[in-house]
Amino acid sequence: MARVASGGELAAALLMLLSYPCLVIAALLPSLWFFVAVAVVSYVADWFLHQRRSYLINRLGKARAGLSLRFLLRELTLVLLMAQLNLANNRAFSAAIVCFLVFYGMQAPHSALVTLIRNRRKLPFGTRNIDLGGLRITSAPPSVLTSRSAEKMLHLDVFAMAGFLVYAKAGHMAFVYLGAALTLGLGIVYTLALAPYLTRRRLPAQTDDALAFMDTWLRAYRPTTVLYFSGSADSAYQVNMWLDTMADLKGDERPLVILRERAILLQLADTAVPVLCVPGAVHLMNMDLSTVRVALYPANVGKNIHLLRVPSMKHVFVGHGDSDKVASINPFSKAYDEVWTAGKAGRDRYALADVGVRDEDVVEVGRPQLAGIAAWDGAAASGVPTVLYAPTWEGWTDEPGNTSLMLAGANIVRGLVKSATPVRVLYKPHPFTGTVNPKAKKAHDKVVAVLVKANAERAADPAWSARIAEGKAAQAAARTELAAIQAELDSLVSEATSTEGDMAIMSRDSITDPELTARLAALRARWNAAYWKSLSSWEHKVVTGPMPHLYECFNESDAMVSDISSVVSDFVATGKPYAITDSAELGEEEFKRQNTAARAALVLGNSASRVGELVAAVVAPERDPLTGPRREIKQYLLGPDHPSSIERFSQAVRELAHKADVRLIQQAALGQSGEIDPLQETSAQARAEMEQAAPERRAEDELAADVQERNAG
Repeated sequence: MARVASGGELAAALLMLLSYPCLVIAALLPSLWFFVAVAVVSYVADWFLHQRRSYLINRLGKARAGLSLRFLLRELTLVLLMAQLNLANNRAFSAAIVCFLVFYGMQAPHSALVTLIRNRRKLPFGTRNIDLGGLRITSAPPSVLTSRSAEKMLHLDVFAMAGFLVYAKAGHMAFVYLGAALTLGLGIVYTLALAPYLTRRRLPAQTDDALAFMDTWLRAYRPTTVLYFSGSADSAYQVNMWLDTMADLKGDERPLVILRERAILLQLADTAVPVLCVPGAVHLMNMDLSTVRVALYPANVGKNIHLLRVPSMKHVFVGHGDSDKVASINPFSKAYDEVWTAGKAGRDRYALADVGVRDEDVVEVGRPQLAGIAAWDGAAASGVPTVLYAPTWEGWTDEPGNTSLMLAGANIVRGLVKSATPVRVLYKPHPFTGTVNPKAKKAHDKVVAVLVKANAERAADPAWSARIAEGKAAQAAARTELAAIQAELDSLVSEATSTEGDMAIMSRDSITDPELTARLAALRARWNAAYWKSLSSWEHKVVTGPMPHLYECFNESDAMVSDISSVVSDFVATGKPYAITDSAELGEEEFKRQNTAARAALVLGNSASRVGELVAAVVAPERDPLTGPRREIKQYLLGPDHPSSIERFSQAVRELAHKADVRLIQQAALGQSGEIDPLQETSAQARAEMEQAAPERRAEDELAADVQERNAG
């Protein structure tokens, strides 16, 4: 229930929760030293959990046992202790009550100041790679004043607590006055130190000035293609996968990324493309986006409507993966002008689904993100083959076909680790695994347990001793190198994103340094190389986190087991053998009929009894009957290799932008342009086409007028 992340965190959580009944017992006994010991444990455990940002702390707040209440309970037990020690009629007892009443009265102005400073320092937008030099953005208050401010303020009660406890032992009122003075005095100083940061000269530009500045920047930059995204912080990968594609657009495109949540901006990967985060719908709808001709949407979410309403641009659903999942035929897709798919499979999928997406509105552009995936040369795997198990997550519904993890995961992994031909298993779970269904988390834990046990058995098997000893020195050296690279990466990333948690400062300072970007890219490439060298060729591995990327796992593996998802469609680019689990037990024929990618896959039941056939295809590819079908399905799913996907994608952007220009000229001709002049931003090509068509339109108009005149006569 507490979702603690380590044994130390679990111990701290238990100690903190047990400390409160123990404080009451110590006060009732009364036992001064027992009380002191428990109070120290309570403070330290609480502080430790805050340092670790424990989920338990958040849950306690939801259960009305938040930070302020926990501190108040400790102070009340001190008052109870003093009463039990027969100090209730003493000045110290009254001083304790007055001190704590005043101290808690100070929490309100302190909290109000912190909240006001944070709110008034918020620009109506956040940015990356946009020069805000002409916008007034003042320095933020020191983080020592604003970071975890409530916790710091409440911890000032330690001085008063200590003073009253020492008095209870020694009987000198000086300790009472000293402790109370320190607690209240420091609280006043802390509160007053925040006040100057609410003055006008310490605050950044106001909302109207900031929005006016951004409109000026937009008119100067004149963006033509927008990548628009809204979602939770966990879904940042859906927009991150398109950043390189936006940066690599061919021609004269001026890309812009528009985000709607600040949490996504914080999770955004490195990019040199300008990024504009606008949380407010009204602010976004009032921004000058008149030069934008193409808007690309990686996800179907409600906030898309705030940009879809703009008629001067063409809207395209590009998605965040191309697969046979129901999400790839969402009826909402008909709201866009076009839907771009990787290959003909996507076009056929919409045609069969009949959800209102017209065939002429589907454009095949390939998958630009797959450029870094290495193609298989068709040779047999050398050494111990590597098989990747990359199941998707359980999804929002309880359909058994969503993921193989719960019904087949452990069977798949057991079949692989017990294969007659020894293999190494890489297990890379989906980052959302277990977020909806706890059973998925338990299934994940079971898979991990199977791999841990298999590693232990291999390590203890004399038959593996020579192979285990092989390359140990090189692996140790690679681990040392990996740690050094990671430290350098952490340092550079920390330096690049060091903003003291202030979004205005982050936006001001987040101009991409080309040298830093190149250095980070080189370090990540070195990190990946060192990571794979640091692993034993015989040892199974659970791969989590953003690094190494899934595509790096593709390149490292010789085959893959997965589910119906974009993971399979992307893996098809490698040409390597793969298996898909029919978790809904549809049967191989029906499963292949319903799922395009399965036509070139080994289909596994939940028992995974045929997983040995996948291993056989890796070690003896010449006898693999699915080699030919994989080549065909690659073309069908992802389109041709030439021209490259990024070239096709860029061409699609240019053609759609041209259509947007033509439409604006037609609107201008009909007097429907609105307040802005659409001709101002149209392309020369579109204008030439309309001028060429002008004589034909005049002839048609003259003919219509002539007919109307004769009819009137």
